[in-house]
Amino acid sequence: MFEEVALALSEYGTVIIHRHSRPDGDALGAQLGLAALIRDNFPGKKVFVVGDAAGRYTFMKGSVMDQVPDNAYEGALAFVLDCGASHLVSDERYKNAARTIRIDHHLYCETFTDVEIVDSSFESASGMIAQLAVECGWKITKDSAEAMFTGMVTDSGRFRFDSTSPRTLRLAATLLEQNVDTVSLYRELYSEDMEALKRKAVFISKIKKYKDSAVAYMIHTAEEIRALGMDAFSVSRGTVNIMADIWGIDVWVNFTEDDGKFLCEIRSAVKNINPIAVKYGGGGHKKASGCSVPDTETAFRLLEDLKVLTETDGE
Repeated sequence: MFEEVALALSEYGTVIIHRHSRPDGDALGAQLGLAALIRDNFPGKKVFVVGDAAGRYTFMKGSVMDQVPDNAYEGALAFVLDCGASHLVSDERYKNAARTIRIDHHLYCETFTDVEIVDSSFESASGMIAQLAVECGWKITKDSAEAMFTGMVTDSGRFRFDSTSPRTLRLAATLLEQNVDTVSLYRELYSEDMEALKRKAVFISKIKKYKDSAVAYMIHTAEEIRALGMDAFSVSRGTVNIMADIWGIDVWVNFTEDDGKFLCEIRSAVKNINPIAVKYGGGGHKKASGCSVPDTETAFRLLEDLKVLTETDGE
């Protein structure tokens, strides 16, 4: 599957690695993991990672992005990782590279690079990078393994989501053989301070069930977010799965007001919610997708669509 990647790496001296904006653990895990793999296996190459700040993932080694001048893209190979749509790429200068390659596990939406390696059967883009390393017989060091393992564990929900497969666990085992410090990693990912727990209690108190259906939701206004001292993206991504384990709830949705619109994160344990996210201008995975809606009226139309979905047989 990765023959063209290996061939391209043999041809270009400069490699610039992109991923989606507002990165999660998988976007950074894939990006930093691939960068470390190339440095370890192709020591003569110049390797750069670019994009917006790492946010809460600054604990990851190498997470400070490089400042790359425009002329660095001349004759360079650019990767775009963990990104399902061109408008989501952090730093659109990837288009200026001599050759572009995308490696992604989202449901296919569009073609926007020269080489497209898209496989939604993988739990994470980091898992795809690990598979690339295994297929090519590359050396995997502790640095590359820790980055990729972080991406795999976060995007698989600690290996709980049904995207987790025997391949996932085989690759994770390969990475763990490099002495990944899981104790420190899990503390960084999942420990919470007292104030964060208090904020979580506020969010839990806001959970509602839509029309006595199997759909749960929360709506956070910009004013409420400011009062909590948080940013909209952290609330949107960081609180949706508070609703993940409610008995009798098949779909859960988080609406977060941001810059005149509502960010919408949709999750499910049993239903394919992606078509509904696409209907409202978004996308993602079968059971984890997102979009933006302009107002609460549209938000409730989306909830009604999800209610109908939960009342149908099958996914």
